[in-house]
Amino acid sequence: MQTRDEHKTSLWDGWNSPPNLVTYSRIVLVLVFLWADIAAGPWGAQNLPLRWAAAILFVVAASTDKLDGWMARKYDQVTELGKLMDPIADKLLILATLIVASAFGEVFWWVTILFLIRELGITVMRFFVIDSGGKVIAASQAGKYKTLTECVGLGMLLTPLWSLAPAGETPTWVSVYNGVTQAIIYIALALCLYSGGEYLVNTFGGRRAAPPTGGDQSA
Repeated sequence: MQTRDEHKTSLWDGWNSPPNLVTYSRIVLVLVFLWADIAAGPWGAQNLPLRWAAAILFVVAASTDKLDGWMARKYDQVTELGKLMDPIADKLLILATLIVASAFGEVFWWVTILFLIRELGITVMRFFVIDSGGKVIAASQAGKYKTLTECVGLGMLLTPLWSLAPAGETPTWVSVYNGVTQAIIYIALALCLYSGGEYLVNTFGGRRAAPPTGGDQSA
């Protein structure tokens, strides 16, 4: 006989909780950011003020990720839907930014493609876990570092600090800034691939080792 603690939680339980509402708001904010980023053109050449606006919107959207997570833990409102939608909102922000950046020639396409393969693959895996009766696996520590470095690297890429340099000149600080930006993006890619492998191990390995009653596995 199934006990109360073993009762399966519905994916839609707590769909309208404050942390989840923050997540939904972040998705809307991402769409506004994308409009500003695309309208600004490559490196903000078409509209520099919009490039600054896009950078600010990106930072705000990325920062709300910490807000909904903090709210969910503090007020004990962690939900299965929240654990699913939160990383999807993050992926929408990161992957859309990378695709636009590659289309503008700001990031190599092979970098974006590797991010896409990992992120979309893990998202499919999350739905697979739900469809097969399991609980959504939360992000691992490596996954959280991955998200942090992605946001920092892309936030730096979007911020047009080069526009502050004298016209026709490329000061040393601009070259250093650009180099650090690219390095952080590559570190994020390495963490992205590592945490993706970790998620697969925890998903399939955890399922084989789990008792018949099942249970939440953290990744």
